[in-house]
Amino acid sequence: MTVDADDADDAQKKPLPKHLRPVTSIGPIVSSAHLAEGGSPALSEVEYGLILASHAFERWMVRCMSAAGLPGLSSMEVLILHSIRHRDREKKLADICLILDIEDTHVATYALRKLEAAGLLTTGRAAKEKTVKITEKGAEACNRYAQIREHLLVDSTANSRPAEETLSEIAAVLRFMSGAFNQAARAATTL
Repeated sequence: MTVDADDADDAQKKPLPKHLRPVTSIGPIVSSAHLAEGGSPALSEVEYGLILASHAFERWMVRCMSAAGLPGLSSMEVLILHSIRHRDREKKLADICLILDIEDTHVATYALRKLEAAGLLTTGRAAKEKTVKITEKGAEACNRYAQIREHLLVDSTANSRPAEETLSEIAAVLRFMSGAFNQAARAATTL
C-alpha cells in the first residue's frame, strides 16, 4: 500500500488517539483507570497499593517460612500459625477467624488440620468450641521465622523505611481502610 503526500499530511494533522499520545504527565498510578475516573482517584491509588502490598506480603510470608524450615505452607497457614503463637495462649477457632478477618471458617479449619498434621499445633476442646495451641516445633518455626524476618526485612530496610511513628500511622490507615472496605462489602451484599 502506498500513501501519497496529501494523505500523509492529513494523518499528521489528526491528533493521535489518547492511548497513543506521549505521556506528558503521569497521573495516579492505578490498576484500573476507569475506577480512578470517579470522585477519588487517590482511593484507586490506595487500592492498587493494597493489591501490590498484599501479594508481596503473601509471597514474603511463604518464602520466609520456607527459609525457616517449613516449605509448603500457604500464606494463610503461616498467618494462622503466628496467630496461634501470639502470647502462647490456647486459641479458639472463632477467635482466630475474628482476629485474622477470615470469613470462611472452612479455610481456617483446613489450615489447622494441615498445621496439626505437621506437628506445629495441637487441638482440643473448650466446651463445644475447638481450641488450638502451639507445639514446641511450631514455636521453634515461628522463632526461626522471626530471626529471618529481623535479618532480611527489619535490618536491611532500617535506613530506608519510614520512621516507626510513620509506620504506626500507616497501620492505622490500613485498619481504617479495612473497616471501610468491610462496610462497603456488607452494603454491596444488600444491593
